[in-house]
Amino acid sequence: MAIEFRGVSFPPLHDFTAAAPGGSVIGIIGEKGAGQGALLRLAAGFDQPAAGQVVVQGSRRYLGPTGELDLSPVDLLLIEHSLASLDAFAQAQALAGIDRLRADGSTVLIVSHELDLLGRLCDEVWWLDAGKLVRRGDPREVVDAYRRHIGEKFRAWGATLPNPIRGSLRRGDGRGEILSLETLGASGEPAMVWQSGEEVTVRVRVRYREPVDDPVIGIMIRTRVGLNVYGTNTELEKVKAGPCAAGDDLRFEFRFRCDLCPGEYTLTAASHDPDGTAHDWIDDAVAFVVSDSRYTAGVANLRARVAFTRV
Repeated sequence: MAIEFRGVSFPPLHDFTAAAPGGSVIGIIGEKGAGQGALLRLAAGFDQPAAGQVVVQGSRRYLGPTGELDLSPVDLLLIEHSLASLDAFAQAQALAGIDRLRADGSTVLIVSHELDLLGRLCDEVWWLDAGKLVRRGDPREVVDAYRRHIGEKFRAWGATLPNPIRGSLRRGDGRGEILSLETLGASGEPAMVWQSGEEVTVRVRVRYREPVDDPVIGIMIRTRVGLNVYGTNTELEKVKAGPCAAGDDLRFEFRFRCDLCPGEYTLTAASHDPDGTAHDWIDDAVAFVVSDSRYTAGVANLRARVAFTRV
């Protein structure tokens, strides 16, 4: 083995055991403070473990975030966020250089937050959490699992945040007022982060100040740059809410499957007459985020299934 960690303890690492063979590129991922930096410092010989042993065979070189990218021959190369600052051409050159080192039998450990890059480049990925090796193996499988973990944390964090109506783009004659606009997750609880593919709900509450014969309630989802993604209303869905008297307070729920790609979106809501005359219309009233465990491009997540035949 080019490098082996045997029961190593060095904060935040605790009883860490793993080995990387020659001719392999290992990606190391984790949240801030998980122990990636400590692992590389031990591998470089800058620090000594409080317990356990680090066994290194041959020469070694550490490359930090701001150092020169030296990819000359070496037995063990340690890269800590060195690729993030490179432009596309320089990064392509660096990846070719890492491939050459691997072909010559070198071992490369790369700490990076560029998950797609690690998924393409590495032979194996190690996922660290709170100083422990929680998962290792196929790069794409480990990276997808890590993305799911981050998505769940992000979703839980988003559930703690208020999502008030932004009324700067508000118009209407005032016969009705949109009191609240909520985005709900599959559990029915408020959530400003939706998981792609889950059943979600948009809840609109409207109070009428004057009688309205036939109110239409509508919603529109847009991307953060203003592209219309999906819109519907009670008239299109053949739901009749009127006539409404002054003081009537109504709550409408639009339920659908969130087949959107990961990204940032806004939600518009309106109450209006069938001819479009607005009682209360709020463009981009609230913002929400869609997350997923894997990258998809565009807006609609069509969930393609791929098959091939070798001809």
